[in-house]
Amino acid sequence: MTEPAIELTALPSLDGIDAADWDACAAPGGDRPVDPFTTYRFLRALEDSGSVGGRSGWQPRYLVAKSEGQVIAVCPLYAKGHSQGEYMFDHNWAHAYENAGGAYYPKLQIAVPFTPATGRRFLTRPGHEVVGMAALVQGAVQIAADNDLSSVHATFCTEAEALAGAEMGLLHRIGQQFHWVNNGYTDFDAFLNDLSSRKRKNIRKERATAQGFGGRIVQLTGDAIQPHHWDAFWRFYQDTGNRKWGTPYLTRAFFDHAQNSLRDDMLLVLALDGDRPVAGALNFIGRNTLFGRYWGSTEYHPALHFELCYYQAIDFAIAQGMERVEAGAQGEHKLARGYLPVPTHSLHWIGDPGFRDAIARYVQAEKRAVDEEIEVLTSYGPFRRENREEQQ
Repeated sequence: MTEPAIELTALPSLDGIDAADWDACAAPGGDRPVDPFTTYRFLRALEDSGSVGGRSGWQPRYLVAKSEGQVIAVCPLYAKGHSQGEYMFDHNWAHAYENAGGAYYPKLQIAVPFTPATGRRFLTRPGHEVVGMAALVQGAVQIAADNDLSSVHATFCTEAEALAGAEMGLLHRIGQQFHWVNNGYTDFDAFLNDLSSRKRKNIRKERATAQGFGGRIVQLTGDAIQPHHWDAFWRFYQDTGNRKWGTPYLTRAFFDHAQNSLRDDMLLVLALDGDRPVAGALNFIGRNTLFGRYWGSTEYHPALHFELCYYQAIDFAIAQGMERVEAGAQGEHKLARGYLPVPTHSLHWIGDPGFRDAIARYVQAEKRAVDEEIEVLTSYGPFRRENREEQQ
């Protein structure tokens, strides 16, 4: 029996697809998506706020696969003029390619902009997982080949996608992040009981210091988040962005769009001096995972960063029965606070055969180094020896 033909389209805007069709692939089953980052509402907020498109260096080319008139698969595809905002970086690849006389940019990126959070990147309607992913991969590679682009990259995909992509001939790259895992804890003290006595004492001292900053800490989600909160958080975000990236990735308008369409997906933790916010951390709520994203402050208070970003996130995850907290990119300081190293995954297609061979050797060597680092870092984790062995 002949398989139905699949029609592929690259869209410059989400105007070209209905939200229901996109989310039938991005967020099937359940009231809350596994993660909110590939939902229509999140990607739409990025687009409508001008955080992508224009002169951002992220030009949308959303890829849509249809079979017999039905959307069966989609992916957030962007033409990139740089490697900023990816968090699984390839700057050294770009330098090597350009030093050899090639043009590395533009390239194609299958990713959620500015979001180092693991999730599905090849979004398929249930029942079309295999054929849908294959169509998206083939479509992205064909676009790159037809336009003489150097490469295609799918970053922070799931391990299952990475293994499937490797079977298709893509290069599988391993990275590392720090995640907190809920081992059935009933409260924060139950989590602390799994730690060594010294680490347990340090965290209690750190929390007491932070919570004694002279104000109060609040957790806000849904309708408790009000428009004026974003005025304060924008100041925090700008401060962090200016120090870390030079220019904040998100526009001010993104937070207005988030207020309208994403506030049920968000946990905003604020430190208040009276009614005045002095620091804040923004998290996004998935079905079983809390994703820590942004932090900033206008005043320095000892340990407040750790309290708002890490300990409040653990409190919320335990209270909601969530399985884990992903604390974003980098940061070995997270290890002492109960966040253990875990692998992250990406897939890569490189057009030039010689360069592809060089990258293949690189990712293999990198994988060995990352595996070793994860093993070493885990051994230095804060958990008691018997609990550490269970974590491993």
